[in-house]
Parts: sequence; structure tokens; C-alpha cells
Amino acid sequence: MQLSTLVLLLAFVALGALYAGRQRARDLARAAGGVRALDSLPVYYGLYAALWALAPSLPLLLAWLALDERLLHALVLAGLPDELVPADAVGRGLLIGQLENAARGAVNAELLHPALAEAAGRLAAWERLARQAMAAVVLGAAALGAGAALVRLSPALRARRAVERALVWSLLGCASVAVLTTLGIVASVLFEALRFFDRVPFTEFVFGLEWSPQTAIRADQVGASGSFGAVPLFVGTLLISAIAMLVAVPVGLLSAVYLAEYAAPRLRAAVKPILEVLAGVPTVVYGFFAALTVAPWLRDLGSSLGLAVSSESALAAGLVMGVMIIPFVSSLADDVITAVPRALRDGSLALGATPSETVARVVFPAALPGIVGGVLLAVSRAVGETMIVVMAAGLAANLTLNPLESVTTVTVQIVTLLVGDQEFDSAKTLAAFALGLMLFLTTLVLNVVALTVVRRYRERYE
Repeated sequence: MQLSTLVLLLAFVALGALYAGRQRARDLARAAGGVRALDSLPVYYGLYAALWALAPSLPLLLAWLALDERLLHALVLAGLPDELVPADAVGRGLLIGQLENAARGAVNAELLHPALAEAAGRLAAWERLARQAMAAVVLGAAALGAGAALVRLSPALRARRAVERALVWSLLGCASVAVLTTLGIVASVLFEALRFFDRVPFTEFVFGLEWSPQTAIRADQVGASGSFGAVPLFVGTLLISAIAMLVAVPVGLLSAVYLAEYAAPRLRAAVKPILEVLAGVPTVVYGFFAALTVAPWLRDLGSSLGLAVSSESALAAGLVMGVMIIPFVSSLADDVITAVPRALRDGSLALGATPSETVARVVFPAALPGIVGGVLLAVSRAVGETMIVVMAAGLAANLTLNPLESVTTVTVQIVTLLVGDQEFDSAKTLAAFALGLMLFLTTLVLNVVALTVVRRYRERYE
């Protein structure tokens, strides 16, 4: 039985338990004189029965899926002659893959060693048996759980409290998944970054002025050790992000002020969705626009002014990235400005201030903490952008503050280092994790600063 079919049958069992539990609750209510005799509504009794059907079956299904393949592989390898089983884990993994392909018919078993062909046949038979046993055990556990719940139903059963407690634990589990996923990502990046710093000194990585991670395969080749100074990457990232912010922050804030304070309701209802459409455009489209339109235009403009503008420049990438971030800044600023109470505006106008003075001296200061937090979050968005930089700014690490020259960023180098089949034993590949760690710490600091500013300086109104 396929896993999708099993999950569908399990859902049907849970729905059946829900219906049966609700019907039994109604029968109990009729026997006791009405629904008021029940501790909870009939639907809660049905949900109670459905939860009892899923509570034992879902953990069994997950545990079976986690252990089934490992146990079958161990049994197959144990049945092979010792001379056919590789000593290393990589070789055993390749052998298991070969046996699985033969068991599924992707590889002709007659071309294999007789012992391997026999093992592939056993693996196929065991996999079929394991799927049938999994279906029987999981569905049997669901049926037993539902039956036990139906037997326990009584007018005094606090079904609603039990269902709500289960929902609270489910919500806690969902929140824990997000937290544990973040911790897992941080731990994996940190572990690989520490391996990189075992090969390359931390000071060389942070303060080095040359980035050339190309390393040779053999030690006797030229360029066997690359240069891993990340300062050019940090400078390029800050340069492009600064240009993007110089575009996004003024335009985004001014558009937010206009839409929130000056625009007519009909104009605001039409312009605001159009502005936010920019946030839904894929970044690769912005990259095409930067590479095919903005960069050639800047190059031609520079030539007419006697300036040498590279075909891939930080200015082109920064301008287009700023346009991409405008909806982000504008939307956050608009939400913060409109959240300022109307009483502050009315009080300022009643004291004789003009609308412009009210915006500049009352509304904007009151919304400033939220605006600053939104700008810092936009900076994090700019620091993590990749596609626009790849297509418009280039791949070469160049230590310069000239926006007319080609530069690259941390995210672009991470992509470059991990493209293709890579072995995670060289400093070149591990450098991507060190860069990822630095990028993670940078965005974390920006987010913490944004949250601190918002919490410390925000105004509370009754």
C-alpha cells in the first residue's frame, strides 16, 4: 500500500470516529433528557474520538517510516557475504542504492553478482511485507483508539477540555518545529564554519583583503591554497545595500506619507495595491531588468559624461534592488503612520498647525520607532539579496568603494561556492558556511536592533 493511500485511509478512519462520536453523544443526550445533560457539545465528543484515533496511529506511522528503511538495509547487508560488503559507509550506501535499483527493476538483476541479485529479491519482498504490515498496524491502532474513545464517552466526560488541551499541545508542537528548525540551521552552519576556521585563521578571513577561494585538487598544483580574505565581499555587500537604501528609504517613506496623509481615499485604494505589486515580482525579473536595461543605460550615460562605467556595476544592482525594496519600506511605514491616533492630528490642527506641520512635528515623530524598525528590516532584505547582484553586479570580488565598478556580495559567493557537486572537505566549500554564518549574524543583529528600537521608543495610546 502506498503511503498516500494509507494517509487517506487514516483520514477516513478519523472522520468516521468524528461522526460516530458525535452520534453517540446525541444518543446519550436523548437518553439523559437533552443536550444540556452533556458536559460539552456533541461535536467535541466527535473530535475527542477522532483525536483518540489519531493519537496512537500517527506516532506509529512516523516511527515506522523513520526506522523501516534502516532496519531493512541492515538485514540485507547482514545476509550478504563479508567480501561483498564495503567497509566504509559511503561504499555501503552505494551498494544499498544498487540493491534498491535492482529491487525496483531499474537495474537488470542478472548483471549483478548472484548473491547481490538474491539480496535485491529479498529486499523487494521485505519492502512489500513491510508496507502491508505498516498499513495493518497503523489502521489497527487507529481503529482501536477510536473504539476505546467511543466506549469512554459519557455525559460527564469533559470532552471540550480534552480537545482544547490537545489543540494547545498541537500549537506548541508547531511553534517548536519553527524554533528547532532555526536551531538546526544555526548548528549546521556553525559546525561547518568551525571546520573552515580550523583550516583558515579567523583573522585572515575577517581582515583579509583578497578573496580567491579557488583551490587545487592536488597539493603539487599551482594555487593549491586560495586566499580567503572576506573584506571585499563585506564592502561589496555594504556598498550595494547602501545604494539600495538611498533609493528605497526616501521614495518609500515619501510615498507612505502621501498615501496615508494626503491621498484621497479612492486614489489610495487604487495606488497602494499597484505599489505593492512590485513586492510580488520575482527577483530574477528584477535581475533581467538590471542586466538588460539599467546597466547598459548607465554605461551609455557614463560614456557621454566621460566616465568609465563597468557593464556590471554596483550602481546598477543597487538602483534596481532599491526599487524592489520600495514596497517593503512603503508598506511598513504606511501601517505605522496610519496607526497614529487621529486625536493627535486633530489636536495639532486645532492648535493652528498646518497639515504639513502636523505630519512633520506630530505624526512622523510618533511613528518614527516603527519606521526605523521597518528600515532596518529592509536593510536585512537588501543584505540577503542574490539574483540581482549575480546578474547586474558580477561575480568577481573587488575591493572598491566606486559604485561604477563591478563588485560582488556575500550571498553571491555562497551560491558560487556551492554550485555543482562539491565535497565538504575543502576550505573552498567550507568557506560558504563561514560566509553564511557572518550573514546570519549580520541579519540577526539588524533584526534585534529593529525590535529594540520599536519596543523602547514606541508610543502607547489609549
